[in-house]
Amino acid sequence: MEKNESHLEQSTRPPAQHAKDWNGKDDPENPRNFSLSRRVFSTIAVTFLAFVSTFAASMYSAGIAEVSSTFNVSEEVAILPLSLYNLGLAAGPLIGAPLSETAGRKVVILITPPIFALFTLGAGFSTNITSLVVCRFFAGVFAAPAVGNASATITDYTAGRYRAISMGFYYSVPFFGAMLGPLVGGFVSEAKGWRWTQWTTIFFIVAFYIPVLFTKETYKKTILQRRAKKLGVEGPPHIERSIAETLHHFATTLLLRPIHMLLTEPIVTLVCMYNGFLFGLMYTFVVASPWVYQHYYGLGFTGQSLSFLGLITGALLAPFPLILVDLVLYQPRLKRFHETKPEDERFPPEHRLYPALIASFLLPAFLFLFAWTARPSIHWIVPIVFQGLAILASLLIYASANLFMMDSYGPLYGASAAGAAMLSRYTLSAVFPLFSLQMYRSLGVGWATSLLAFCTLAMAPIPWLFWRCGERLRGRTKYETSA
Repeated sequence: MEKNESHLEQSTRPPAQHAKDWNGKDDPENPRNFSLSRRVFSTIAVTFLAFVSTFAASMYSAGIAEVSSTFNVSEEVAILPLSLYNLGLAAGPLIGAPLSETAGRKVVILITPPIFALFTLGAGFSTNITSLVVCRFFAGVFAAPAVGNASATITDYTAGRYRAISMGFYYSVPFFGAMLGPLVGGFVSEAKGWRWTQWTTIFFIVAFYIPVLFTKETYKKTILQRRAKKLGVEGPPHIERSIAETLHHFATTLLLRPIHMLLTEPIVTLVCMYNGFLFGLMYTFVVASPWVYQHYYGLGFTGQSLSFLGLITGALLAPFPLILVDLVLYQPRLKRFHETKPEDERFPPEHRLYPALIASFLLPAFLFLFAWTARPSIHWIVPIVFQGLAILASLLIYASANLFMMDSYGPLYGASAAGAAMLSRYTLSAVFPLFSLQMYRSLGVGWATSLLAFCTLAMAPIPWLFWRCGERLRGRTKYETSA
């Protein structure tokens, strides 16, 4: 009876009202009301397109030595196309976010991957190091929107309380892609040469581009504007801006505000520093791991590539403890909170931190164990296992810290906080490869990895600080925090 009354109420609403907001919780055009099969398919499709972005970054690493000899440049210069690609990923939101906000999510995934593929093709045909660096940088710029678009699309599909489950898989994607790239790239480079690391990437782009063509638009404003056009009524308010005003708006939202939050908001500063370092650590392994297993165990090119299996396994396993912690700890506490508290009271974001609290001290422990077990007298499988556990711990910290930050700032400023996080993590992932290999060669695996472990040990109290002082830190924020 109530359902019939609800439908009757919706049908008697003026057409203009249908175009200004969802028609209640059951509006079929609301992405959260799409069929389960469509939501699962679309989530997988956009997630794997994002996977290609980091896969393309690290796949190149397998050909660094050959690039050095082909173009007669030093190894440090040959690493630049890897670092500049990641710098392009940091700059990519300046293209993807305005396009997404003005034209919708679907346009982003229709336009940017083909341009990403064209620059990757150019990188494969480069005849000098300069053209290779330039093509790789712009490939990264146009690969980045797929990463931001995937997280935004998953948010469109998923209510906040269940977000940790879907985002648990999504957050593992950058790590999985970055770890799988050197494995595949190693075999491709050995068989066909470094240029095929780029051309193989194009096959992956095409393979994962095709499924997203069958996804539907999920951006609320775009859906309502199309509905308004179909009904012939005025849709959601559209702000007409001059070119100067548009540039100012996006510069504020995507550059100035994220940087301001990075410098003035303790939560954003600490999360970005911690997660940025974890990305730098990941790319340290991308560059330095082959040297470790070649130098200490005499593994050939194939063995060096296979050594990434431990890191890949760690990235693949990470979603399962994230989901387990969410189901066993987070969801029951959320349910009890809503049963005993007023409806408008907000569940503390600190409860997102359980995985990080567990993993923050495990990470330096695993790094120390990797540092001092990588030696000829100990079987090579032991350091490979500890590397995988280090990546697993890194992902537990990375995912839960991100969810904590997003819940802290809500939808209003969460996007700017996410922009600061993307800027910091890809900037650091561009910087770390420039010195990682030299550091390992100078200090050896024991002390080089121990130095990284000491850094993670120094940052280990950060999740515990948030757990203890999160409410006070949010109370001092210069930005509104909303549920």
